[in-house]
Amino acid sequence: MQNNSDAPDVITIKSIQFHGKHGHAEIERVEGNRFEVDVTAKGFFKDSIKNEELDKTFDYSLAEKVAAKVIHGPSKKLIETLCHQIGEELFKTAEFVNELSVTVRKLNPPVATPAEYAQITMSWKR
Repeated sequence: MQNNSDAPDVITIKSIQFHGKHGHAEIERVEGNRFEVDVTAKGFFKDSIKNEELDKTFDYSLAEKVAAKVIHGPSKKLIETLCHQIGEELFKTAEFVNELSVTVRKLNPPVATPAEYAQITMSWKR
């Protein structure tokens, strides 16, 4: 069903919410903070429609599981590390994904002036 001249299909899951113990300051690694994760996957997923086959598309519940494993895992000092670990695992596992974008957002970052969040976005491409 895939036609290479077609634009890729896009599946996005936004603002998966977690509490995690990550940050450069020791207090962040003890008390924790709120994090959000967004994942956008691009690929040709129309083949999944015929028999409604989840294994021929991007299973966004996988994004939640992988993000949860990383965010609830060992403390990291940088959100860049969290983002990279989530993206690497998802891209390795989701074979029908040609392009992947992962954003990790730390809510209320510990800076002198109030800020809603700090975020990093990384991308992968086959």
